[in-house]
Amino acid sequence: MSEPTPVKGLDMKLVESVLADAAAMQTLRRDIHAHPELSFHEQRTSNLIAQALTDWGIPVHRGLGKTGVVGIVKNGSGARAVGLRADIDALPITEHNTFAHASVHRGKMHACGHDGHTAMLLAAARFLSGHRNFDGTVYLIFQPAEEDGGGAREMIKDGLFKLFPMEAIFGAHNWPGMAVGQFAIKSGPAFASSSEFKVTIRGKGSHAAMPHYGIDPLPVACQMVQAFQTVITRNKRPIDAAVISVTIIRAGEANNVVPDSCELEGTVRTFTLEVLDMIERRMRHIAESTCQTFEATCEFKFTRSYPPTINHPKETEFVRSVLSDLVGAQNVQEAEPTMGAEDFSFYLLEKPGCYFLIGNGDGSHRIGGHGMGPCMLHNPSYDFNDELIPLGGSMWVRLAEAWLNG
Repeated sequence: MSEPTPVKGLDMKLVESVLADAAAMQTLRRDIHAHPELSFHEQRTSNLIAQALTDWGIPVHRGLGKTGVVGIVKNGSGARAVGLRADIDALPITEHNTFAHASVHRGKMHACGHDGHTAMLLAAARFLSGHRNFDGTVYLIFQPAEEDGGGAREMIKDGLFKLFPMEAIFGAHNWPGMAVGQFAIKSGPAFASSSEFKVTIRGKGSHAAMPHYGIDPLPVACQMVQAFQTVITRNKRPIDAAVISVTIIRAGEANNVVPDSCELEGTVRTFTLEVLDMIERRMRHIAESTCQTFEATCEFKFTRSYPPTINHPKETEFVRSVLSDLVGAQNVQEAEPTMGAEDFSFYLLEKPGCYFLIGNGDGSHRIGGHGMGPCMLHNPSYDFNDELIPLGGSMWVRLAEAWLNG
């Protein structure tokens, strides 16, 4: 088995003990990768995490968000506390890779690198337990269901911040295409909100040769889809980012029958709640009014899943300083906001903090047996880059120490 090594040509201030443990953490990461579990079903994964933390002398609290794990590392008498978060769930994707640590469960895969996020935080946990160079408490948060179910929200509901009163919380995500040894960070909106809508248009079915006897829901749907886009182009300020995507149109069973109903489904993404409020209001009005115009009826459902991820300025600059010291300021880029969503947003509604990106490379790290597709997130040929484990572990160590000793 190959061992992760420091990236050539980069002057990274890695923690020597974390680097020495990299091979063991790689083995652990690949074990998690081979045994993926979906949202709120991460029982084996949480057992593995809890056992590792316990073996290192770290007290563990389990059960928040059903399968969440929190490790508690204390030192000294200081009252300060900081939270570090890794997500642990996999995706409902069939893996195309055939290397030794490929998924053993068809239809389940770590295609987003949560196995690597977990390994990086465990690498830091092992060091922090044995080298408590801080005064205060580090809460190690291993969160379920980031992909589907809002595990962050559920851990908060179950008392995360009441049981573990931290001053701030931090999280990171690997980013394919960005070089290993580089980071990207941004103050303010970094990831968009994610909401889903479903519109059911009810008309009156008829024979396709005699449409005048019915109320055809298809022309209604076509008008509605076009009108939704005017919300983006004519109701929203041009400088405010937002996307409305109709991704499903479902209607009919026979080509000679006008159906009596049609369904539209899709998503809405914004960077502010004010824009989201406006879009929901306008979409509902357009849906109901369009149906009324064509003498059809309408059911409009709008579900807000994840709010926008908005980094706090002070905490963002703190992370930027820590990362700059770790890899050099030239390797800490300004992140470009993405319309993707991230449930770390729920934490940032409750606590100051920052969510940032760590480069996963261009995919050339993948060993023999990888799929032929690109090493992109949510791709069946993806694999986490194990070179990140000592870098990510060092990152969490330095961030926790800097916060608690600051």
